[in-house]
Amino acid sequence: MSGPKGIPTFVKDPRLVEERRDQIIRASVDLFISKGFHKTTTREIAQASKFSIGTLYEYISSKEDILYLVCYDINRRMREGLERVLGSALPADEELKLAFRRLVEVIDAMDDDVLLIYQETKSLTREAMHDVLAKETEITKVFADILKRGLEEGVFRIDPQDIDLMAENIVVLAEMWAFRRWALRQKYTLEQYIERQTRLLLSELLPEAEV
Repeated sequence: MSGPKGIPTFVKDPRLVEERRDQIIRASVDLFISKGFHKTTTREIAQASKFSIGTLYEYISSKEDILYLVCYDINRRMREGLERVLGSALPADEELKLAFRRLVEVIDAMDDDVLLIYQETKSLTREAMHDVLAKETEITKVFADILKRGLEEGVFRIDPQDIDLMAENIVVLAEMWAFRRWALRQKYTLEQYIERQTRLLLSELLPEAEV
């Protein structure tokens, strides 16, 4: 997967740029979660990254650049976590169950990060927002592709025109574990949530006798 685009740097060593930007991302995520993007200063980010403010600006040109790096990194980790269970020779319904489970587990492990990306994406530049949203679309496409394969194999019953909408629904169901955690975690364990949502999802997709 290609890296984030268009962020200027004065440093010529790509490996060092990646390493230092990773430090900036890790420090910024914690600050953005605790204080919010707008209340966090670049000086605080530099201090948390163990840089001088001058060194920080060798790797980015603005606080908005940092937010873009953070959002890009969160999407990358979500996608990579999901990719680990893809590419198997399982039937489409089994791959769907496995992929949904994995996405919810990834979101559970980084729920504050997921909330952050949805709360602060609006502060990105238009170009950066377009790039971040394109990365989110890659996750939805994973489920759309599974649904298409299931339809072709005769495993799922779904109108082809509804595949993209159903894929969006699946991603939202996974993300709801983070968005509605204050309510859901009082009623369900992670395992219970995955099992119940999977059952509801398959009840919409499988022939009635197979649910």
